[in-house]
Amino acid sequence: MLATLAVMAVAAGAAGASYASTSQSAPGKDTSHRNSQAREATSPFTGLPADPAPVLAVKIDNHKDARPHTELEKADIVFMEKVEGGLSRLLGVFSSQFPEGIGPVRSARAYNVEQLRMFDRPILAYAGARQGVVDMIKKSPLHGVSHDDYPGGYFRGGDNEAPHNLYMHTDKVLAQAPEASKSKDIGFRFADDAPNGGEETNERTVDYGGAKATFNWSAEEDRWLTSFDGEPAKTTGGEQLGGKTVVVQKVDMPADDAGSPYEKTVGSGEATVLRDGKAYKTKWERPTEESGTTFTQENGEPMPFDRGQVWVVYEEA
Repeated sequence: MLATLAVMAVAAGAAGASYASTSQSAPGKDTSHRNSQAREATSPFTGLPADPAPVLAVKIDNHKDARPHTELEKADIVFMEKVEGGLSRLLGVFSSQFPEGIGPVRSARAYNVEQLRMFDRPILAYAGARQGVVDMIKKSPLHGVSHDDYPGGYFRGGDNEAPHNLYMHTDKVLAQAPEASKSKDIGFRFADDAPNGGEETNERTVDYGGAKATFNWSAEEDRWLTSFDGEPAKTTGGEQLGGKTVVVQKVDMPADDAGSPYEKTVGSGEATVLRDGKAYKTKWERPTEESGTTFTQENGEPMPFDRGQVWVVYEEA
């Protein structure tokens, strides 16, 4: 699959990569930036060096027949969301890097409009949605770039069968929304060192009924390794997915008018933050759609995330 996608991505060009930061998260901790005399701009999404750039949110298929995923390891943030039937879907937020061939891409849901407003006016790349959701996206400040409206921004590839084989020409999708907002503070805070407290934890599972994700702490890789439905979550390049920080955020999930869970991300509630082999009890708060989400420790201090890719997993409250 990887070779097929790579050939098609090269043919499409890689103009979108001009936005990308050259810095990437290493498997182990790299604290050399502490003493940098000419410190680069820092991503508000990862805490790593990156210049402000457009925010691209991509709806990612997570059905078993859609795996492995392509280029998801280069997202700044990965959201995991419950959908109908107790299955899961992912949403990758890219701003530090814009790889070609992201996918597989799938449909949007109503809650994505509320969820993504904390990024201001990001691009939402998706493949289909019921008409009511499409209308919501078009009326919102989001820059929706769907496969239905702009098929030239997408291609079929790889070894999976439709509908699990749709990928993005990232540069073409970015070009459709030149006015998209750039990366900004969404409430995350970062620090090289973990705070005091926390409970030693090696594993955390979130079960949606029809799908589950498990995060196992790897001291060797200094990150949480992801598994889906009991199998390591691999990329088309063979790397196991995982984040430096994993947030299990408890939210209400009432059914929307189509019977799909609606993750309510405005309000407040409990969240468990996993970093450095520990679990920290926190409170999340997001007063309005336009505001970011803060995570506060039990002692009232902001919860600092580790620097690198962040996973936010919604769990029913």
